[in-house]
Amino acid sequence: MTIVGLGTFDVHIQGSQSLKEKRFILRSIKDRISKHFNVSIAETGHLDKWQRTEIAVAVVSGQRRSVEKTLDSILDLLDRESELRVINVQTEIY
Repeated sequence: MTIVGLGTFDVHIQGSQSLKEKRFILRSIKDRISKHFNVSIAETGHLDKWQRTEIAVAVVSGQRRSVEKTLDSILDLLDRESELRVINVQTEIY
């Protein structure tokens, strides 16, 4: 059985003063998450705001617990980033 998880993270980027700076910070974080967790990740909301973003992460596994653990680990990574503050998280598992 294939299990798909979707995590949507609404994030405030503290100190960002331009879209260019926001993109630089996001690119670094998205690259680390996709390489470390082998997931698909994209910016899906607040595209025109300097200090806000919505990041969506898709996880696929054969086990529900593996999907849940990966999404929890991604949230932990985002929480440890000094320039980010996670405002809201939504997860869906199919």
